[in-house]
Amino acid sequence: MLPRIRVDILPALFDLIPRDWAEELKDQRSVINEIEVKICETSFIPKLDSIFQSLETPIEAVKVVIIGQDPYPNPIHAMGLAFSVPSKITKLPPSLKNIFRELEEDLGVKNVSGDLSRWQEEGVLLLNRVLTTTSHATLGHSNVGWEMFTEAVIKVISRRNPIGILWGNSAAQMSRYFSDERMIKSPHPSPLSAYRGFFGSKPFSKVNSILVDDGQSAISWRTDVRE
Repeated sequence: MLPRIRVDILPALFDLIPRDWAEELKDQRSVINEIEVKICETSFIPKLDSIFQSLETPIEAVKVVIIGQDPYPNPIHAMGLAFSVPSKITKLPPSLKNIFRELEEDLGVKNVSGDLSRWQEEGVLLLNRVLTTTSHATLGHSNVGWEMFTEAVIKVISRRNPIGILWGNSAAQMSRYFSDERMIKSPHPSPLSAYRGFFGSKPFSKVNSILVDDGQSAISWRTDVRE
């Protein structure tokens, strides 16, 4: 049985947002309340305590933003971080496989684990535009208000002038929140578009070059072991 929000026994959805983000996004409470009402009678993924997993990255720690579309439709894949899957998953989704292929060609980093939590610890905000969906349905919750909320998240973090990695049309809609010199755009890593410019775009080395030029530490893009 997939999780259902039981508003009668669980805390308000907004109250699950990490405190630093909740303070900055307090004007979004009504948006989240409306989202809660719309999805409370449906099964949804990821699980309730993972919906805001991307916001576990403290605001002051964010250096890079990677914007995804919505959770993987497979319940065993969705974990609240854009493009990420739990470490126990051995057969990676095609988009993530292509991301890892580009990473290896770009920086020589070969990852096995598809759990991108270590990127999050490095200061990478892995944010989907839509934070929930229904099982086996892409964009199943695209019309419930998540886009308004996640745009507010991006607006908050844009004040810190992070580097934006924008893959695909959905992410590109947020380009106005990133300066040209700190924005890396390409087609989506999906098999349907990866050969149209994602492969060879070298986003990982470009990010690290910008960070080093800023006097900041480069991102370790490894998922399996710490450097």
